[in-house]
Amino acid sequence: MENNKLRWIYLGILSLVWGSSFILMKKALIGLTPIQVGSLRIIITTIFLLLIGYKSIFKIKKRHWYYLTLNAFLGTFFPVFLFSFAIEKIDSSIASILNSLTPLNTLIFGAIVFKFGFSRKQIIGVIIGLIGTIMLIIKGAELNPNQNYFYAILILIASVGYAFNVNILKKYLHDLNVLSLTVGNFILIVFPALIVLWYTRFFETFKVTPEHTTSILYIVVLSIFGTALAKIMFNRLVQIASPLFSSSVTYLIPIIAVTWGVLDGEKITLLQVASGGIILLGVYLANKTK
Repeated sequence: MENNKLRWIYLGILSLVWGSSFILMKKALIGLTPIQVGSLRIIITTIFLLLIGYKSIFKIKKRHWYYLTLNAFLGTFFPVFLFSFAIEKIDSSIASILNSLTPLNTLIFGAIVFKFGFSRKQIIGVIIGLIGTIMLIIKGAELNPNQNYFYAILILIASVGYAFNVNILKKYLHDLNVLSLTVGNFILIVFPALIVLWYTRFFETFKVTPEHTTSILYIVVLSIFGTALAKIMFNRLVQIASPLFSSSVTYLIPIIAVTWGVLDGEKITLLQVASGGIILLGVYLANKTK
């Protein structure tokens, strides 16, 4: 299948998988702390990736490791913990909406730091998508006045990390096999994650209760599908598409996440539905080819 069609298929699958990851994090946090959720997510993902692709490590060249390290910490390690802390305080759907700022950050840092060029049409598309995102945020704040939106800053920081992640992948790691890239990422952060988990006294305090067991189950699903397999697919998407197109998955994620939120008792209005339509228009305009 040609790359132009394949990238849209990847975009759709990733939107569905990552859009569902917010509700999974929310459910996992019922029985575990944010630090434990973040650490376990990295550890379980690493184990799964090593089982399916440990041989791919040997394809990584010495020149790749520096950028792999930057990529691993900026694009995976820190965002995993930032999202866990944020979702503990604000609705999962709101967190996914704030994550939609990633394409804008990708555009800004791609142009300033990595010297990538973007067309006027792409900039207009990003701005339209951002307007839709702001509309969703404002309405969400009206519906949830008691939530601590200070924690929304953590999502904004994570979105900057994702922006650097996409640009680093495109400029410095485009020639690396996607499985090698993904496995290499998690090998670099699994030991820090183990250390963090150890200091939470997880191994001493964990008890086999229905609540804890259910939380672990949610993390396993999140780790295998929402992290490991999704990361492999996303890394491939970055290789066959532009950084802006790849990061546009964060415009579609809120639509899935908000749907899960409604099913879980979170509120949504017609204005939020309309805002989702504006977001889709922004994605279309930002990625329309001549």
